[in-house]
Amino acid sequence: MALDSEKLTTLLLDWRQGNQEAGRQLIDVAYRQLRRLAAHYLRLERPDHTLQATALVHELYIRLFSSEPITWQNRAHFFAVAAQQLRRILVDHARNVQAEKRGGKRMKLSLTEADHVALQQKDVDLVGIHEALERLEQLDPRAASIVELRFFGGLKETEITEVLGISLATLHRDWKMARAWLISQLMPKSE
Repeated sequence: MALDSEKLTTLLLDWRQGNQEAGRQLIDVAYRQLRRLAAHYLRLERPDHTLQATALVHELYIRLFSSEPITWQNRAHFFAVAAQQLRRILVDHARNVQAEKRGGKRMKLSLTEADHVALQQKDVDLVGIHEALERLEQLDPRAASIVELRFFGGLKETEITEVLGISLATLHRDWKMARAWLISQLMPKSE
């Protein structure tokens, strides 16, 4: 049961105004969409990955709905916040795995498959992406947000422009710069 953007936005706004039934419907619908997104990301992971899509979404829900109430603007805003939390969960999990293995392999995630963009280097580690995004955020917060919303949030260009209040031309310019900068940061350094 797919729900269009307008209906999800209506549920978010109704729930924000205290309609508990809208909240239950929202949770049901958003859960299915977030689970599909989580499953997509986890399919890109190594086969022995210990985190399951259901567990990832449950952790996301705990973070989203047990914190201070959020004044949801629309569907895109909801998924933008979810993207930020999803990134934090995945990075925290990757760091925990690395700590347990004391320097073992880092979790791999493909930027190519996530955004259907051909990159020179296919496999990029998640912690490396996170660290590079933190550096990019210091240089250009909007460009870092675009990468986060696209890569971790799965938002479409029109949704990103809505969330950030920018034009499509600005999004394309920032994405091109951010992508090039990230590739340069994530490429193996020659000795």
